[in-house]
Amino acid sequence: MLNYKNSTNQVRESGTDTAIISVGATEQFGPYLPMHLDTLIAERYAEAFGETLGAYVLPVLPFNTSEEHAAFKGTVTVSPTVLTAMLEEIIVNLSRQGFRKFVLCNGHGGAYWEAAFVKHVNFKYPELIVIAPHHNDRAGWEAALQAAGLEGLDEMHGGTLSVCTAMWLCPELVTLESMGSDIPPVNRAFADYLPWNQLTEDGNWGKFTAGSHSREELAEMGKTFWTTFIAARCKGLAAFLDEAYTRKQSGNEIR
Repeated sequence: MLNYKNSTNQVRESGTDTAIISVGATEQFGPYLPMHLDTLIAERYAEAFGETLGAYVLPVLPFNTSEEHAAFKGTVTVSPTVLTAMLEEIIVNLSRQGFRKFVLCNGHGGAYWEAAFVKHVNFKYPELIVIAPHHNDRAGWEAALQAAGLEGLDEMHGGTLSVCTAMWLCPELVTLESMGSDIPPVNRAFADYLPWNQLTEDGNWGKFTAGSHSREELAEMGKTFWTTFIAARCKGLAAFLDEAYTRKQSGNEIR
């Protein structure tokens, strides 16, 4: 794996044609968790994908489409037009240097632009391949929940899993207080249309009860969940990316 800490000579001499572009977020995680959790998660994805592919890993972009959280002070949201324009500029710039394969990963579940962007860029630039590696997500997520002892967890943002994540990645920034509430199921139907200050009590779409586990137990649960899930996302990634690129470059039609 290479990254921006390497010299240009090292990147050139590596011969890699693959770059990892990751997008995090700066957004509220309820009243007691830091706002950069999605950025830390994206960084973990990027490092793991970089190691798996021997790729060049770019710094994580810390802003995303976080409109649902924008009423909470400190959240930064950017429009999908601005964000995807910047990502396209990065891809085009690197393609001029010989990069041909791009893996896009993000730590924010509200990145609704991702699928449309990947499809559009692949259409616009036939010489490149850009993927968002979700080929193992469904099975990997459930396996990770089970491994971490979180089976049946039903939350979208800022509940027990978020606390476990923060306790693993940045425990010094965590205040362990109960937070979140039971969200009426009907609210899910409006999650893409209304800001979350109108749908949740404190920004959390999930619930955490202080005292349920020790700090060490929470950190271990977070580590187990994410290492299990990221390993699942890495499984078969190199073969998947190579096949996608080969198929695209062959130009053969399947009849």
